Amino acid sequence: MSNIVNLTEAAALQIKDMMQESEEVGAKLRVAIKGGGCSGLSYGMGFEHDVQEEDEVFEQHGISVVVAKNDAAILQGTKIDYKQSMMGGGFTIENPNAIANCGCGSSFRTAANTGKPENC
Repeated sequence: MSNIVNLTEAAALQIKDMMQESEEVGAKLRVAIKGGGCSGLSYGMGFEHDVQEEDEVFEQHGISVVVAKNDAAILQGTKIDYKQSMMGGGFTIENPNAIANCGCGSSFRTAANTGKPENC
């Protein structure tokens, strides 16, 4: 099975650091989609220890990544990177399925799923 989401090495290193800082070593990284945001859909990432029956699990750079099967089509081919600049650092998400993005960079919609847009 191919990876649904592609973590860069920089993102994986940052996630490992965050796991250690928050005492979540051994947790899995959940990448999710939820309704909302200016464009209708938004991304979510967090640490999780339990995997559900409806989850897809794969490993990248030593991190177990979990994606719900319902979110897999929307996230397929998405690249998650971590970039450091003089203004600080942050994760960037490049989703080839997004046809519109909000200026905030964390809200989007796809041709097949417009989500639930909210007022910004």
